Amino acid sequence: MPQAPKQAPKPADYNLHDKNKKALQFIEDVTANADEVQRRVLAEILSRNAHVEYLRRHGLDGQTDRESFKKTMPVITYEDLQPDVARIANGDRSPILCSHPISEFLTSSGTSGGERKLMPTIEEELNRRSLLYSLLMPVMSQYVPNLDKGKGMYFLFIKSEAKTTGGLVARPVLTSYYKSSHFKERPYDPYTNYTSPNETILCPDSYQSMYSQLLCGLSQHREVLRVGAVFASGFIRAIRFLENHWAPLCHDIRTGSINPEITDPAVRESVMRILKPDPKLADFVEAECGKDSWRGIITRLWPNTKYVDVIVTGTMSQYIPTLDYYSNGLPLVCTMYASSECYFGVNLNPLCKPSEVSYTLIPTMAYFEFLPVHRNCGATNNSISMPKSLNEKEQRDLVDLADVKLGQEYELVVTTYAGLYRYRVGDVLRVAGFKNKAPQFTFICRKNVVLSIDSDKTDEVELQNAVKNALNHLVPFDATVAEYTSYADTSTIPGHYVLFWELSLNGSNPIPPSVFEDCCLTVEESLNSVYRQGRASDKSIGPLEIKIVEPGTFDKLMDCAISYGASINQYKTPRCVKFAPLLEILNSRVVSKYFSPKCPKWIPGHKQWSN
Repeated sequence: MPQAPKQAPKPADYNLHDKNKKALQFIEDVTANADEVQRRVLAEILSRNAHVEYLRRHGLDGQTDRESFKKTMPVITYEDLQPDVARIANGDRSPILCSHPISEFLTSSGTSGGERKLMPTIEEELNRRSLLYSLLMPVMSQYVPNLDKGKGMYFLFIKSEAKTTGGLVARPVLTSYYKSSHFKERPYDPYTNYTSPNETILCPDSYQSMYSQLLCGLSQHREVLRVGAVFASGFIRAIRFLENHWAPLCHDIRTGSINPEITDPAVRESVMRILKPDPKLADFVEAECGKDSWRGIITRLWPNTKYVDVIVTGTMSQYIPTLDYYSNGLPLVCTMYASSECYFGVNLNPLCKPSEVSYTLIPTMAYFEFLPVHRNCGATNNSISMPKSLNEKEQRDLVDLADVKLGQEYELVVTTYAGLYRYRVGDVLRVAGFKNKAPQFTFICRKNVVLSIDSDKTDEVELQNAVKNALNHLVPFDATVAEYTSYADTSTIPGHYVLFWELSLNGSNPIPPSVFEDCCLTVEESLNSVYRQGRASDKSIGPLEIKIVEPGTFDKLMDCAISYGASINQYKTPRCVKFAPLLEILNSRVVSKYFSPKCPKWIPGHKQWSN
């Protein structure tokens, strides 16, 4: 994940080799002393926040040792924290969670009650995020030399933000970072030499931002040594945007002018500092984009590219074949592991295969604990077994960073400088190895998520509720859904949710297509605000599709699952299908399909702020 693209003047005494060496030595030091560092971090967090209301409420009484902390403080979820978050959001400035003032809320891609979770943060957390970013390229430079000799083409975007009732800004963590001085006014660093000017990244109009970033990337195509975005899905959307808009982009390159659709004055001015008439480059881009096949388009248009820097772990792994197609098999690099709650760690072997990516947690970022989890594995079922609330023994027995066991899976629990204490992040990790005394984790999955296309996360309960709401449209026709399942279809760009419905028809009147389209829209309207923002504002998710399948399809699905080893006594219809043989059965028995006719309603902010 990139840092800031703005280039400051190079200081006379700047030494890249020494800077890289210092960063790598920092990683050596903190991983060699992981347990001692963790003990110090927890003591720091607890001593500076000794008098906050939350810790006093639970009776910690100023104690800062690990044993008292584990014995006294509960392991919590967001729902436990919500009343305190609501007080802060509504304007209570007393030290409820943290002795430092809450500077803003970071809106998580995870949701609670259909709305984004609000993660309190403090100003100094930007320093910790910047620290983690500063480790990425020194690690990368060990594997790919001379990356300081060219530029990176990264597609970075801000998202909409809102203000809470009490006046605090609420926005995604990356939007917060891109708008900070840490990003916009970084000192000189050759690794932050990017094709996109800040103004194009900070443009709130996603179309103008994407168009201008692509125009700048194409204009500097020979200087590009690495390409990327935050998520794989975002990078693929950029390539699809190029497929749809290469003709006007070539016109702009040929003439040295900007499409009049780009109206943001700051964007136009920043692009014009880069753009010069270049008919030869326009002819080249036109010829490549005009070919029948777009296989390897990345290496064709940006021939010096060494790797693609995107997250392809977790649900993003579904995009690997598409990335391989467009990039001609360039290395896919996952550099870091982070969330709205906290930035966690870095990948110390960045050129590994996507399936082998593991992250070394940096012990200075937060205090980490680990809750052992157990899975029920099978061809159709890969469920995570995790209790919603923990008993006293389970709370005490959480494992420390230095004590995790190789091969074991854990749910990540964090205590942060910004006021989260023993907070369950919801990520399931497997210990893949160790760097000195610090474990390296493979990201397995997000707890309870069944569907995800971009940053959206839809769980089984939410999906069930959405389908239930949609079934009201079938009542006048004396029809209902006998069985259903779902699938995240990423063969389209952007990807979209697909529901397979087997109907139970008791009435004689045929159901018009418009009724099923209404069902599609009702499902979308019932899903969480992150999904609806992806559909209505970010355009990162396509219209939801319902496929009606023949009667008996779900019996065939069960037969297939049992043939692959599922127990007939324990078989339950999976609410999300990824296993190829099951998908083949479902798609072979589709009799009709319908799409949502329009975007679901979405407005920035939380429902309660509109009251």
